[in-house]
Order: sequence, then C-alpha cells, then structure tokens
Amino acid sequence: MQQTNSSNRYAIIIIGILFFVFGFVTWLNGTLIPFLKLACQLENDIQAFFVTFAFYMAYFFLALPSSVLLKKTGFKNGMALGLVVMAVGSLIFIPAANSRNFGLFLTGLFVQGAGLSLLQTASNPYISIIGPIESAAQRISIMGICNKIAGMLSPIIVGALVLKNANSIQEQVTTTTDAALKETLLNELAGRVIVPYIIIAVVLLLLAIMIKRSSLPEIESADEHSADTHSGDKTSPFQFPHLMLGVLCLFLYVGVEVMAGDAIGTYGRMLGMPLDQTKFFTTFTLTAMLAGYIIGVFTIPKYISQQKALAISAVLGVIFCLGVFFSTGYTAIIFIALLGIANALMWPAIFPLAIDGLGKFTKTGAALLIMGIAGGALIPLLYTTLKDKHIASNQASFLICMLPPYLYIYYYAVKGFAVGKAQISIAKK
Repeated sequence: MQQTNSSNRYAIIIIGILFFVFGFVTWLNGTLIPFLKLACQLENDIQAFFVTFAFYMAYFFLALPSSVLLKKTGFKNGMALGLVVMAVGSLIFIPAANSRNFGLFLTGLFVQGAGLSLLQTASNPYISIIGPIESAAQRISIMGICNKIAGMLSPIIVGALVLKNANSIQEQVTTTTDAALKETLLNELAGRVIVPYIIIAVVLLLLAIMIKRSSLPEIESADEHSADTHSGDKTSPFQFPHLMLGVLCLFLYVGVEVMAGDAIGTYGRMLGMPLDQTKFFTTFTLTAMLAGYIIGVFTIPKYISQQKALAISAVLGVIFCLGVFFSTGYTAIIFIALLGIANALMWPAIFPLAIDGLGKFTKTGAALLIMGIAGGALIPLLYTTLKDKHIASNQASFLICMLPPYLYIYYYAVKGFAVGKAQISIAKK
C-alpha cells in the first residue's frame, strides 16, 4: 500500500509538471491575439480570433486518433510524443515570424494543439483514475493550480517581451506614410516571438525525454477487463448518456473559459482601454481561477460533492455574466475576471463525472470529452462575429455567448448527469 501511494504521488508530480506546460502554452493565446493582429496587420477581431480557432480545433480533429494511438503506446509514451509534437509546433513560429505569415502562425498553433490533444487525452483520465473517482475533482484541482499558475505567468513574461511599447508601435504603424519604416517596425515586432518560442521548444523536448525515461506507472482504466462494470453490456461509448451530455457540457465550459481568459483583453479594447493595459488582463482571470482551484482542493469531496460544486459554479457564472452586461469600464472587466472563480471547478467536476463507470471505454470516452475542447474555438469566434458584424452590441454579444452555456452546465450538474446515470442503473438491473 505504501509503495502504491508513493507511486501515485510521483505520478501526480509528473502530471502536475505537464499541466504547468499546458497552462503556459495554452494561455499564451490571449497575448497572441493582439500581437498577431498588429504584427500581421489583421483587419478585425474575427481574423485575430482564428488564433483560438486553429488552436482548439486541433482537439476536435485529433482527440479520437489520440485515443487510438494511446492504446498502442500507453500513457507514458503518448505523453512524451505529445510534447515532441508541441515542440514542432513551437518551432514553426520561427519561419512564421520571419515572413509575418498569419497562415503559418495558425499552422504552428494547430500543431501545438495537436500535441496538446494527445497530452490531454492521456493525462486527464490518468489523473482521474489513479485514485478514487470520488476525489478525482480534488486531484484535477491540484493539476488546475499548476495549470493556472503557468497561465498567470505566461502573459506577464511573454506579453512583456512581445508587446513591449505596443501602443507606441501601433501608433507609429498607423500614422507613418513611410512604407519602409512601417515594414521595419512590423518585422521587428514579429521577430520578438522567435526567442521565446525557441526556449519553449527546448523545454518541451527536455520534458519529453524526462517523461520517456521516468518510472511513471502505466495504469489501465478501473475495471477495464471486469464484467462487473457499467460497460459490461455496452458496445459503444455513445450508449452512455452521462458521457454524451458531458461532452456537450465540456464543449460549452471550454468556450466560456476561453472567453473569460482570452477575450477579456478584446472586451477591454472595445471599452477604449489601451493595449499596454489589456495585454495583462488574462492574468486577472487566471488569478481568480487559481483561487477557485484552491477552494476545490480543500472542499471536494470533504464538504461538497463534485456535482454540487459544478452547480454552484454555474450559478456564479450566471451572476457574473449579468454583472458584465449591466456594468461598464473596469467594473465589467472585474466581473469577467471573476468568471475565473466560476470556471475553476468545472473541468475538475465535469471530466470525472462524465467518465465514471465507462470501464473499457474510458480512453475513448476521454477522447470524446477532449473533442469538446473545440468549444474554445467556436464560442469566442461567435462573440467576435456578433460584435464586429454589428449583429449585437459588445455587451449583448458577450451575454449571448456566455449565459446559455452556464445554464446548460447547471442542468448537467443537477439533472443531466443524474438522468444518464439512472438510465445506466436501470439497464444493469
């Protein structure tokens, strides 16, 4: 037993390092949106938000292939391979910066997302089933702390490097009539990402070697080969209602998480706030998420269940969204940042609830859930389309994209998950 506990602690530390990497790379998107809009001279926010579209759509296309690959490689080798793929995506930023080619930047982001889809497909079920499922949200909350600390640091570190004096550069580019000077300014700006992304690629490759050589225990899904599981008479993961409802729930959750983290700067810019300020707004949201994760570590499952935490989080999401809609200026920004607290415990609750009892379908079920991360691609793009096409105001566009997801998440917490599990229990009887 002591050996097992020691092995589990070691695994949690390793996965915690990986979640730190997820956070650092993922939450750079909030910095890249204004950076690429300026460096590549994009016309509007719709184009700029293809940054999140390219990154998160990789999950949709590659999550299921990742689950197939993991069955062949195992968790440990799959994680190492995912890190290598992410490193390749980071290196694509070098020719993209040299040519200021937006399409090439998007390619690099898609490749990074591909590597992350493999890592996420492996690491999330791994951390969920390495201990009791009842405390999975607590373990994922610990992972979330690692993720969000990295996410808090990445906009500050990389944002300070690539968006230094961004307002001054933007003003010079806009006002100058000298085409050569404009090109020089934009080329210098674009080149700022090269060194940070080379460093990121080197760190990713070193981590891949560390994971490959580590003694990370290889585990199988709980009861994977036992007939006495919910999956005993099932032939497909699509036959689990709580899983399929959970995929939609996670799709909507990631959409509102990305909105709160990556779109907060754009929302501030729409309110007339300078780029030198808005480039740090993502850190505000992630600080709030960190606080939420810490709450989860100490309260789940000792004081509240995973389902209860999810319901409370959804209610907070609704309240803060209404706060954004009915306020303006820095008050609205504070409400968007507070959405970080509402969002923090959602992934830790949704993921274990949705994969509970899948047995032999756990890897495939996890892949379907990872596909739901595509919500981060589509919901922010819907927001920018609504406001830039003048279909709705900035405030109304934000509310339209945010309120329905939180209402559905509340449904899943109080009824959707329970209905799905009830159907499984009836089928077993």
